[in-house]
Amino acid sequence: MTKYVYDFTEGNRDLKDLLGGKGANLSEMTNLGLPVPPGFVITTEACKVYLETGDEPNELREEVSAHLDALEREMGRALGQPDDPLLVSVRSGAKFSMPGMMETVLNIGLNDESVQGLAKQAGSERFAWDSYRRLIQMFGKTVLDIDGEHFEDAIDEAKKRKGSTDDLDLDEHDLRTLVDTFKGLVREHAGREFPTEPREQMDLAVKAVFNSWNAPRAILYRRQERIPADLGTAVNICSMVFGNLGMDSGTGVAFTRDPGSGQQGIYGDYLQNAQGEDVVAGIRNTLPLQDLERLDKPAYDQLLEIMATLENHYRDLCDIEFTIERNKLWMLQTRVGKRTAGAAFRIACQLIDQGLIDLDEAVTRVTGDQLAQLMFPRFDDTADKKQIAKGMNASPGAAVGKAVFDSDRAEEMASRGEHVILVRRETTPDDLNGMIAAQGILTSRGGKTSHAAVVARGMGKTCVCGAEELEVDLKGRSFKARSGETVNEGDVISIDGTSGAVFLGEVPVTPSPVVQYFEGELDPADESDELVQAVHRLMTRADEARRLKVRANSDNPEDSQRARRFGAQGIGLCRTEHMFLGDRRQHVERLILAETDDERQAALDTLEPLQREDFVGIFDAMDGLPVTVRLLDPPLHEFLPDLTDLSVKVALAEERGEDAAREHKLLDAVRRLHEANPMLGLRGVRLGLVVPGLFGMQVRAIAEAAAQLKADGKDPKVEIMVPLVGAVQELEMIRDEAREILAEVQERTGADLDALVGTMIEVPRAALTAGQIAEAAEFFSFGTNDLTQMGWGFSRDDVEAAFFSRYLDLGIFGVSPFESLDREGIGRMVRIATEEGRKTRPGLKVGVCGEHGGDPESVHFFHEVGLDYVSCSPFRIPVARLEAGRAALAASESDSR
Repeated sequence: MTKYVYDFTEGNRDLKDLLGGKGANLSEMTNLGLPVPPGFVITTEACKVYLETGDEPNELREEVSAHLDALEREMGRALGQPDDPLLVSVRSGAKFSMPGMMETVLNIGLNDESVQGLAKQAGSERFAWDSYRRLIQMFGKTVLDIDGEHFEDAIDEAKKRKGSTDDLDLDEHDLRTLVDTFKGLVREHAGREFPTEPREQMDLAVKAVFNSWNAPRAILYRRQERIPADLGTAVNICSMVFGNLGMDSGTGVAFTRDPGSGQQGIYGDYLQNAQGEDVVAGIRNTLPLQDLERLDKPAYDQLLEIMATLENHYRDLCDIEFTIERNKLWMLQTRVGKRTAGAAFRIACQLIDQGLIDLDEAVTRVTGDQLAQLMFPRFDDTADKKQIAKGMNASPGAAVGKAVFDSDRAEEMASRGEHVILVRRETTPDDLNGMIAAQGILTSRGGKTSHAAVVARGMGKTCVCGAEELEVDLKGRSFKARSGETVNEGDVISIDGTSGAVFLGEVPVTPSPVVQYFEGELDPADESDELVQAVHRLMTRADEARRLKVRANSDNPEDSQRARRFGAQGIGLCRTEHMFLGDRRQHVERLILAETDDERQAALDTLEPLQREDFVGIFDAMDGLPVTVRLLDPPLHEFLPDLTDLSVKVALAEERGEDAAREHKLLDAVRRLHEANPMLGLRGVRLGLVVPGLFGMQVRAIAEAAAQLKADGKDPKVEIMVPLVGAVQELEMIRDEAREILAEVQERTGADLDALVGTMIEVPRAALTAGQIAEAAEFFSFGTNDLTQMGWGFSRDDVEAAFFSRYLDLGIFGVSPFESLDREGIGRMVRIATEEGRKTRPGLKVGVCGEHGGDPESVHFFHEVGLDYVSCSPFRIPVARLEAGRAALAASESDSR
């Protein structure tokens, strides 16, 4: 039979899945002999049954009764007994800390009779009635879903009548009156009387905690923190101890070291004559924890001893909640404390030096997400700033500049040394020049996988997307915020890609020393910055431990050089389509409009030296390291003007009697190439087979660039990747053409060109026939962006805004599959393709070059599957390096168990 209730003496910290973090840690402190009020835990399994069926498990009431009876015997009094009542708290407690997201009810067991007994036993009428009003207030808000403002307004009115602003000035009479007022609010807003039977209070509170697992704020927090939706919460029922018995009592929160900086010391807050929620609610000003030494030195000394015990036991920063009841210290909670990214790195290294953990464990204590936070410039938190909108935090960082509404203008202003923010409704590939020139990108439409977001993250550029509060007027070169402010071109704005906030005017920015370290501008051996030293120390061990290599997605020499400084071991994706934008678009138009073989060849002959020059720069920047060049992937119509814009241009030209022959020809081509679903149309390998000479031109440019560098004594290592292959026959045809060209260039130049020819696995059929495709492919690289789109049947540009938020709310997604790889579906295809490819071709090199290559969770999966490398944007390389090391250490630890 399933056991649904555990006494604190029966649990331990290893039972977090069952008892939640709070219950497991209360049990652990009980086992350590620390002063913990007795109690018991209702398990997460009971919560799951309740959430699935709408009712508690049949056995639960009987189990709760048995544990409550045992608690009453231990305490020597019964729940809510009139003369000397046992009171309990009912608190939530999930496996992962979700502070403030779920519910708590204190003082359960009080009613009109037991309040008199509590007053007599405590010797304080005020204390008893204060506890009673707190129960009704918390119960009404939490259990009966009454707006908490009604209760707060009543308290404010009582203080106003008293001529005070302090709760402590309310006397016994005032609090009796408040209790009556609160009961009236319950009748008015809940349509029922406040329940006076103690067991009914407790049972209803337990259900409220269960229900709070699916409260909107809890759902939102889980989504943000990537906490699975099916875990459920435990419920902790604990005998009450009281910090509101007088000035010799109080409540507080303590940290064993500073969670903001990681510095060792005494950190926390204390509030005399108060209960726990008063500290976090900010109703009264707290005292620094150090002041407790003056107020109650014995309790202070005991608290410091317990803090040291807990930190040594948990071997980590601990977050502690405590209450002092008439000079006696009680521990109400401990957990491994949340901390800033900087504190995480500092604390990990401090714990090594203290001998509490080793270097390997320290690496597992920090995360790639934390490292990413340290790398972005940030706004000064102390600065005055005016927020005018908020969008999606698409790419972290802090950016300040003049608002500019078109890319050419952004490029022009940036060339004069001006800092600009590119503001668009949404961006397209045509905006790339402006995006590169801008300090940051702000769009009023789109989400985290929109064009602006994807490109910005790839460039390490700050970006806020989907700021729907802004009405962008591109023609008027301005935007208007819903709050009323209008920003015209040239006005300065600041955008925070970490929070999604948009500010009016300039907000001061502080640089990141961690990026300076990765850029080689700071030497950690000479650097006094403890954070830089900690990052260097842990990154060095991560690099030693990892099996996965880390490459960069890069399309130009500048990004390639930066990637190399950041630790890239090659380029895993060089997108050649980005080389056809800007001034070269006209040559692509000539290729598309060509009506004869000679015209087409002339266009290709014009593009080839330009391509060769591009590859020379990239191969040179990555000398001695592999560079995977993807042949042209997008459909050709992306290089032509928009159908609607071009139609209007032609119509206007005809109306004015102007010569529009070229525009007519372009319009015919746009119409001819128009596709209902271009993602599944004429692109990738299909282009190479349908447009004679296109892929051949690119392969020749690659080969000649490599030959040129070989002649200069360099060591280019070239990998040619054919995109969108679905059948081995497609790859065989392109491979044969590529081999002929490579052989011809090698013979003509005398260079030893040992280029590999492989394919991108991004079509589900390719993944499922990988054994066949490996007969022709010398390497695989998973394009997980398109593999996710095709595997799910999603149009990436449409689905996020249309229904992703609803899917996240419903728990269909724990996180967007474009952010973190779907292991069960898309991941299974990755696993199948890897295994079957290597059966055909042992030692087949396999990597990933989609956005998931820089996602921490996905990196762990790629390590598990056995990939050789991940590839990501240059700015994400340190993150991938760290996560690859963490994955290897975690796997090693698992194997040793």
